[in-house]
Amino acid sequence: MFKRLVKKKLFTIAAISSLVIGGVATTYAPKADAKPDKKNHAEVKNVIFMVGDGMGPAYTTMLRYMNDDPSTKKMEPTAFDPYQVGMQRTYSWDPYFDGGEGDVKENIPDSAATATSMASGIKTYNGAIGVDLEQEETETILEEAKSQGMSTGLVSTSQINHATPAAFGAHDVSRNNYNDIADDYYDEMVNGKHKVDVMLGGGTSYFERDDRNLVDAFKQDGYDYATTKDEMLSSESDQLLGLFAPKGMDKAIDRSDETPSLSEMTTTALDKLHDDKDGFFLMVEGSQIDWAGHDNDVVAAMSEMRDFEKAFQEAIEFAKKDKHTIVVTTADHSTGGMSIGRDGDYIFNPEVVDAAKRTPDYMAAQIAEGEDVEEVLNAYSGLELTSEEVQSVKDAAQPTEGEINATEVDNAIEHIYDIRSGTGWTTGGHTGVDVNVYAYGPQKMEFIGSNENSATGQKLFELLKADRKGHDEDDDHGKGKGHH
Repeated sequence: MFKRLVKKKLFTIAAISSLVIGGVATTYAPKADAKPDKKNHAEVKNVIFMVGDGMGPAYTTMLRYMNDDPSTKKMEPTAFDPYQVGMQRTYSWDPYFDGGEGDVKENIPDSAATATSMASGIKTYNGAIGVDLEQEETETILEEAKSQGMSTGLVSTSQINHATPAAFGAHDVSRNNYNDIADDYYDEMVNGKHKVDVMLGGGTSYFERDDRNLVDAFKQDGYDYATTKDEMLSSESDQLLGLFAPKGMDKAIDRSDETPSLSEMTTTALDKLHDDKDGFFLMVEGSQIDWAGHDNDVVAAMSEMRDFEKAFQEAIEFAKKDKHTIVVTTADHSTGGMSIGRDGDYIFNPEVVDAAKRTPDYMAAQIAEGEDVEEVLNAYSGLELTSEEVQSVKDAAQPTEGEINATEVDNAIEHIYDIRSGTGWTTGGHTGVDVNVYAYGPQKMEFIGSNENSATGQKLFELLKADRKGHDEDDDHGKGKGHH
């Protein structure tokens, strides 16, 4: 187990230099005295950074199949397609991290390492939240924005203190220290102010604890608090904490009317942030694309992709009207090794996935609680199942020591959708493939080509620093030694 790190002074990304470790070269941000083209960079006032967690290229490609109108002779695009500018490399630097006895070397990325790369412009080890290979804190792009007087926000469908949002708004040697990360959101200040003005996602279990009630603390400091969509939409404060589940929110297809969609949370955050004369930084994560990939659940995966696509559309529409907002969208890694096609057959059937009314997880939970297998499948699967398919679920639902194993039932239902649709999977974990990058707005071409995920973070810093008067290299955030 890692010890809780001692808080150290935040460092500016401008201090980072090029480094070669074990033959792996990464070029970092320009020197502090570099002279950016202010004319070009002056247009960027606001930054919306969007992460489809686990959204490898197969996910956006499958979404295109899902969006296709079979009555036309072309395949209709996704909302993402017009804005693709490049690819992003995802590997982590775990082989160069010595975590002590029991340290397992991993170069396939996790969400913590990759989010830290994008948030702080560095490469680091799996599990790291806003810290480098030496476990020293790194300045995040959200902290840089706040130091410049900008408003900030984090939106996520996981718990808001999960790996990706945490890497932008907290610091910890381990992503698993959920309570400590939640504490960071309240305790860590920038210029005497809370770092994050709008936080929307899941996580009541970590913010309303027996040892500490962070919700009450935020409310005392002027934040509105919401646990339903209506409460979120009726909030009048510029600062808002919205927690809509004990941990992660339900999948989009399973959510009740009382729970906001990702697009609704995104528009709410934009409404709160956009009036700041100094601009804003907003990170939006489609978190559970990744969770669906871990579960090898194509229904949940496409449900989450559509949720993320709608949020992306909202961000693009805002940027088009605003004229001074850049939207950068990418993934941290790919999850599940999903394939479009399986078993040598050259066919994918999107209508099978589209038919589902609930996720296999939802159906399995109903069955595990004692509901009749056939009634549940008839109500929610959207498919005319064969007797063999129904029997496979019944077999999985046979009690063991008096209890039904919901995971086995879930796997059986997922298998039906995989076989019928032609979806394949290679792993229950992450893969190391490059991921797509999309951009719209001023300076979008800064993200063109094939880049390290750390370079994405560096470019974000450059955009914010380029035309911010009065923010020189001698402030408190520019002191301290450089990073790996």
